[in-house]
Amino acid sequence: MKREIFIGSVGIGGAHPVSIQSMTNTAAADVEGTLGQIRRLRRAGCDIVRLAVPDRAALPAFGRIVARSPLPVIADIHFDAALALGAMEGGASGIRINPGNIGGRERLKAVIRLAAQKRIPIRIGVNAGSLEKKHRRSGRSVAEAMVRSLLDQVAFFEDQGFFALKLSLKSHDVRETVVANRLADRSCQYPLHLGVTEAGTFLPGSIRSAVGIGSLLLDGIGNTIRVSLTADPVREVRVARQILMAAGLAQSGIDVVSCPTCARASVDLIPMVAAVEKKIGRLRFPGRLRVAVMGCEVNGPGEARDADIGLAFSRRHGFLFKKGRIVGRTTAAEAVSRLCALIEEAAGEKRRG
Repeated sequence: MKREIFIGSVGIGGAHPVSIQSMTNTAAADVEGTLGQIRRLRRAGCDIVRLAVPDRAALPAFGRIVARSPLPVIADIHFDAALALGAMEGGASGIRINPGNIGGRERLKAVIRLAAQKRIPIRIGVNAGSLEKKHRRSGRSVAEAMVRSLLDQVAFFEDQGFFALKLSLKSHDVRETVVANRLADRSCQYPLHLGVTEAGTFLPGSIRSAVGIGSLLLDGIGNTIRVSLTADPVREVRVARQILMAAGLAQSGIDVVSCPTCARASVDLIPMVAAVEKKIGRLRFPGRLRVAVMGCEVNGPGEARDADIGLAFSRRHGFLFKKGRIVGRTTAAEAVSRLCALIEEAAGEKRRG
């Protein structure tokens, strides 16, 4: 079990569930636009948000955002230790730094001292693209060099008596990311932040992230995740939730399974499943619920019966299932509304007890 830290009220490591992070992409000075994006991220299921603090002019806006944010805020800092100090004074719940580009060990010591005083965790991030030259030229593999760089930094923090750390090792290369995190997991007891950096646009980035993050989660590695996409950050959170769902680690949410369509299907299943997902997209189910939407009688009845809520079609009828029992028949025209009514009913039952 990894060491426990807290970003605001969100526990990371220890026995805490895997949390989801994202990062705003609004202008640093845009207080209202950033807060609006943070609220959308929270509705999508985000637990922690990170904001870039690119220069000292951004610090006043950062403080105003932190004061009103519905999520704990991590300050993302590069190149200037004074920005980390200012962000902590401004109320940051956590700091993300790359110690190799923060301006030297003495300035880093000042950051560590203030973080210790304010009990603010620090994430040490090592990316393949910004790996220090001495490690890049060491003759080790990229993954091994990343871990060596990280452990060197960890040793320095420990020498300063600071242990409220979260670690990350990221590359655009999925295999390098997985290998590096497996090595780090065996080498230290600090919580790990997982992600594939520069993953790309929505479709390829989602796949790379699912393969990289998912591989590690299935190994039991990782305490918090961020899906990095060239896309709306809200989509990052939705992909992250699906990764946790697929890995069996989501604490809440609706998991929709549906069959690949074929000539046996008696209904046009593709728009039907899309309509179901749209209707329940904003429903925050208090726990986990598995919903099956199936198009024919081969696997349909079994999948629908095994799900919490199910819909399966034969050649003549649609059958609605709840907890393994048929609870009604439906036409294709009414199927979506009736299925969603069962889902909402299940949500109400869950909330009541």
